[in-house]
Parts: sequence; C-alpha cells; structure tokens
Amino acid sequence: MEDYAVVVKDLHKEFILPQFRHTSVKQIFVNLGRRGVKKHQKVLDGISFDVHKGDFFGIVGRNGSGKSTLLKILAGVYAPTSGVVEVYGQLTPFIELGVGFNPELTARDNVFLNGALLGFSRKEMLGLYDEIVEFAELGEFMDKKLKNFSSGMQVRLAFSIAVKAKNEILIFDEVLAVGDAAFQQKCFDYFEKLKNQKQTVIFVSHDMGAVRRFCNRALYLKDGNIIGLGSPTEIADIYAVENIQDAPAEDTTIDLQLPATYKINSKIITQNKNSLVMEFSYDGEADQRVIIGLGVLRDGISIAELSLPEDIQLVGKGRIQYTLDLTHLNPGSYQMSGSLFLHDTRRLMAVSPVRCSFVIKGNDPTKGSVLKLEHNWQVDE
Repeated sequence: MEDYAVVVKDLHKEFILPQFRHTSVKQIFVNLGRRGVKKHQKVLDGISFDVHKGDFFGIVGRNGSGKSTLLKILAGVYAPTSGVVEVYGQLTPFIELGVGFNPELTARDNVFLNGALLGFSRKEMLGLYDEIVEFAELGEFMDKKLKNFSSGMQVRLAFSIAVKAKNEILIFDEVLAVGDAAFQQKCFDYFEKLKNQKQTVIFVSHDMGAVRRFCNRALYLKDGNIIGLGSPTEIADIYAVENIQDAPAEDTTIDLQLPATYKINSKIITQNKNSLVMEFSYDGEADQRVIIGLGVLRDGISIAELSLPEDIQLVGKGRIQYTLDLTHLNPGSYQMSGSLFLHDTRRLMAVSPVRCSFVIKGNDPTKGSVLKLEHNWQVDE
C-alpha cells in the first residue's frame, strides 16, 4: 500500500432521523413509551475508490449527492456505518474554512488561534504571519475584531492560513468560491504549485473548468453512488450532461412590456462533434420585416452574438435554422438564446422564453477557456 494515500472499500453511511418532536417536557416522557419505527437515511451506498500519492483527485456531484459526508468520514469527523477507510499519512481537511475563529478577537489573534488548531506552534506562526497577511491582502485590518469583517474577508483569511499546512494529504471543499477575481487567481496559482509539487490533494468543486485544469483523476457521486470514475475530462462531461438532463429548462422571460403579437421560440434540432443545428420559430405581423439575433453564452455571460444577414428577409411567421460550428469552442457547458427585432428600427419585439443548453465534450488543453485559436505558429531558425 506504499503507493496509496487513501483507500475506501465498500463504504456505507446512514443517519437515523428522529421521528418525534419534543416541544415540551411532557412530550419527552410520553414519547419514551412509544416504540416508533426508526427512519434511516442512506447517504453513501457502498462506494469504493482509492487515491494514489501525488494525485490531485476530484470529487464532483450535485448538492445532496453525499460529497460532504464522504469528506467528513475521510477527515474522521463521522464514523462510517460499515466499510473501510484507510488513510496513509497525515491529513488536513479544509471542509469549513474559518472553523474555530472567535469573532470577539482581532484578526491577528485569530491567525494564531487557527494556526494552533492546524498544529502549528506559536513560533512557527510568527514566522508565517507576514506571508499569511500578504496572501489575504488584509494588512490594514489585522487589528480589527473579526466580527467587523465581511464573510468574504473572513474566508480569505482562513484560506490564507490553511494554505500553510504541510501535511501529506490536503482536502479542499469548494474553496475557489472565496474572494474576488484577483484573489481567486492567487488560489489558482497555489493549486498549480501543489500540482507541480505532486502534493496529494482531494478536491471538491462544482467548477468543472477547475476540475479539468488541476485534477488527474476524478469521480462523480450521485445519490450516494459512484456513477463515474476516471479522467477529469470524462467526469466533467458526465457532470455537464447530467446537470442539463436533470435541470428544468431555464425560463429567461423578462418583463420588457413587449408586444404580444410578436413571438420567437428556439430549440436544438441536432448536435454532433462538429456542429449544432438550432431552429427558431417566429411570429409577427404580415407587413413587417423582422430580423433574428442569437447569442451564445457560457456561465451566463455572452461570448458570441450574431444577427440575420441582410440578404435573408423574414416577414409574418415561419421557421429558420442556424448551424453553429462547434470546432471553434472548447469543451464546457453552453447556452443559446434568440431575440426578434424590427428590421428598420432594430426595436426589440420578442425574446425566446427558453435558453437552450448544450455540452461540448472532450479534453480542454487550454485550461477552461472558451475559444479555440488557430495554430498559426512559426519557429525562428
């Protein structure tokens, strides 16, 4: 087992849910005599996997899938109902950043308090203090009480302390949700460093771009079962497809007081590796020429927009199709939407009530970016 950091075999976890509510002392004594049926909630249903030393191992799944319970079992917070968990090495879990902080103490005092919980001596924390403050970018606030910090500032401070841990196995749970864009870039740089150093990391995230970027192996957890275990590309694809299939169609209707006589709807007809065909059905007045505008979005942000060319004339009602070239886009989850405008004035008349979602599968060599650029390289001799 010298090559393994964590081994999980046939792991089960159930919680017993109380069946009686006690709202008075009398009810406590009354319910003592009742022999109610205990209700068991199964959270993990016999899962098995292993993490090798040096792995950056991803665990993904929707909320309620059992991820947090699994992490707490690995960290020793929960005991399994049955099964085996073997951990080879000292493990540091960053499951709930800031646990142990005292809001009545200053940020400076909390640095030393939290460091002690992570196993650092005061002398070690004195040597790390300036690095922690610089990383957190909170130098001017360190003598203020923590209760006056925003939640984002508190988590930044907690993360800045946590990254100084030197144990063999690190567990991170959704830590990339902290801070602004600049601070998140610091987090990305830190994870790149861990990956290059072959540090063993167990990484839980809903960010599939980060999973593709950092992880070398990953598993997908759903309803307490592992439904995928393999490369981060495969698992990210499963996650994306599952979320589109399980999620209801997104209603993007907004109250713009648009005329009821104009309508536009959109749907995806076909999709293959290289292209996607989308159909727009439109309805307007018989004597008014209209144009269609479409947008491609990723993470709710428009990455491309296009309007109908002048040589195509639309009036009244009908259908029209657009073929999107997918070879220009990197793998990920995307959406398309359509709008209807008057040709002459460009006045908005209707918005498609549904954004159509689609997934592009495959490996992303550019670490989560949207567009594929052409390889126009020239080597100087």
